Amino acid sequence: MSKRDYYEILGVDRNAQADEIKKAYRKIAIKYHPDKNPDDKESEEKFKEAAEAYEILSNTEKRQKYDRFGHQGVGGGSHAGGSMNMDDIFSQFGDIFGGGSPFDSFFGGGSRGGRRTRKGTNLRIKIKLTLEELANGVEKKIKVNRLIVDSNTTFKNCQTCNGTGQVRKVMNTMLGQMMSTSTCPACGGAGQMVDQRAAGTDSSGMKRQEEVISIKIPSGVTEGMQLSMSGKGNEVPGGIPGDLLIVIEEIEDELLKRDGNNVIYDLYISFPQAALGDNVEVPTIDGKVKIKIDPGTQGGKMLRLRGKGIKDIDGYGKGDQLIHVNVWTPKNLSKEEKIMLESLMGAKNFEPNPSRQDKTFFERMKEFFE
Repeated sequence: MSKRDYYEILGVDRNAQADEIKKAYRKIAIKYHPDKNPDDKESEEKFKEAAEAYEILSNTEKRQKYDRFGHQGVGGGSHAGGSMNMDDIFSQFGDIFGGGSPFDSFFGGGSRGGRRTRKGTNLRIKIKLTLEELANGVEKKIKVNRLIVDSNTTFKNCQTCNGTGQVRKVMNTMLGQMMSTSTCPACGGAGQMVDQRAAGTDSSGMKRQEEVISIKIPSGVTEGMQLSMSGKGNEVPGGIPGDLLIVIEEIEDELLKRDGNNVIYDLYISFPQAALGDNVEVPTIDGKVKIKIDPGTQGGKMLRLRGKGIKDIDGYGKGDQLIHVNVWTPKNLSKEEKIMLESLMGAKNFEPNPSRQDKTFFERMKEFFE
């Protein structure tokens, strides 16, 4: 099933400001919060869906990529609402409700038993791809060094917060007693402490481990685009893993140049080929193809191979391959060649005589790139 538009989910315009997005999300989050709608699967899914939409639209960089490339630009569904971890959602509420659990004042509890779930740090890697891989998509296996909680590490409840991850303070004020809640300074909100740890682990019972991860790169990605794999970052004791962020780098092709979804190729032909016409082979991202050079072809002419470009990342068709024809002029001539060409110098048919059909360079560029 296709994913819904994030702006539609939050009920805001595509030009909505940050405060409008935050206000819309808060309203939906309160309406569909699981504590307010116990055992209501539909409300829970809408709650997750809204959290995913807010996660993207509240982040300037992610929002720009979403506006340009759609869902593929922000991970292609790696944060699909139905698969988002509820603890992960609750752990991010401080940004929208001003710190702490957002629903303390609404539902008298806090996120899932009062403990704020921690999230491990994200990992960022770069992947270099050829033009063919960018155009057609590819699956890559890479090695990632990530921090994991050692299986031999055991934990015990934090004595400071009794496993809740939070400490409460009661203060006497002129308005009466007031209670404040903050993250436990002893366990950092995890609610647990290391009991026993194996050799080779750090003080938190963590160790670094190399892992081979398979990454599916969709077709149409561009230089600088960032994809995300949820839960493939560093782990954290008592929390959820961070994400793996994949930054795309393009390996420059020797023959083909990318311009958006189009591919450009510079074709060089000889003067006899331009004058008499010929059939020549040109490279494309899908292999070589033969094209026809018409007699009387002028240098600078632009040929188009429709559908031989790059597939749009949102699936809206493919670009074209544009072939820029250059007529090659030899730099060194033999005596016989000079004599042959000199005999043509005065021939009227060889004098330049462009017609209105012979467009200028700027007219051709405007026609192909508008």
